[in-house]
Amino acid sequence: MNDLAIRKASITDSVVLCNAERETARTLGLLVSRPSEFSGESFAEKIDLLTREGLYVVAERGGLIVGHALLESYTLEALAHIYSLTIVVHPNNLGQGVGQALMTALLEWAKSRPGLLKIELRVRETNSRARRLYKKFGFVEEGRLQKQIMLPDGTFIADITMAWFAPN
Repeated sequence: MNDLAIRKASITDSVVLCNAERETARTLGLLVSRPSEFSGESFAEKIDLLTREGLYVVAERGGLIVGHALLESYTLEALAHIYSLTIVVHPNNLGQGVGQALMTALLEWAKSRPGLLKIELRVRETNSRARRLYKKFGFVEEGRLQKQIMLPDGTFIADITMAWFAPN
C-alpha cells in the first residue's frame, strides 16, 4: 500500500476512468451499468461537478491509475447531510490495498466536512470482498433490495444498502 498515491481526479483522467469501469462492468455483479453505458464525457462532467461539490479521487501506482472513488452529496436540502459513495478498484488490482487506501482518503475528507452526517452506498450481494471492506470501515447494512439487478442471462441479484455515520 505504501507505493499507492491518492490524488484528486482531473478531467484528463476521464477516459482512463471510463475504460476502467467498462472493463470492471464485464465481470457480472460488480457494477450495475453495462460496459456500453459509460462515456468519457459523463466522467469529465462528474469530475468537474465534484471538484466544486464533493470529492473525486484516484489511486495511482507507478504512474498508472489503479482505482477511483467519489463522494457526491444529494441535491435536495432535506438530504444535504447525506453523501453517496462510489468506489471502483480497477481490474487486476484487487487485494492490493487500493480499496483500503481510497476508503481511508474518503473518510478522512468526510470527517472534516461540516454537515456531512451519513454516507450511503449500494453493493451487490455477490461482492463479498467489497462488503468486508465497507464493514471494516464501519459501514452497516441498512437494507436489501431483492431482484434489483437483472443480469444479461435474466437472473437477478440483490443490492445491499449500507451506511456510515459520522462520529458525534
